[in-house]
Amino acid sequence: MRTCPYCHTQITDAEEVCPSCGASLDAYSEKHAALIKYRANNRVQSIRLVVAADCCPACRRLEGTYSKEEVPLLPASGCSHENGCRCFYEPILTEIYP
Repeated sequence: MRTCPYCHTQITDAEEVCPSCGASLDAYSEKHAALIKYRANNRVQSIRLVVAADCCPACRRLEGTYSKEEVPLLPASGCSHENGCRCFYEPILTEIYP
């Protein structure tokens, strides 16, 4: 499932337009917005892709830590879980406090 970044409606991974507000979701969701912020943040060293304990094989293959440039986009291509892709990004920081 994806979440519309504008109206926060839950949407299936296959939909490209939010049924509530009409926003285009082809390359933008809350997860994608988070990825953009992590890539722009100098304190983020790398990005971990976290999967659910009961995830599908497609998501399990993506689990791991990636450089900011190489992290795969979500939702996971080929996800077959009945609730859709539930993976998320977790930043790995070089420093915690300023």
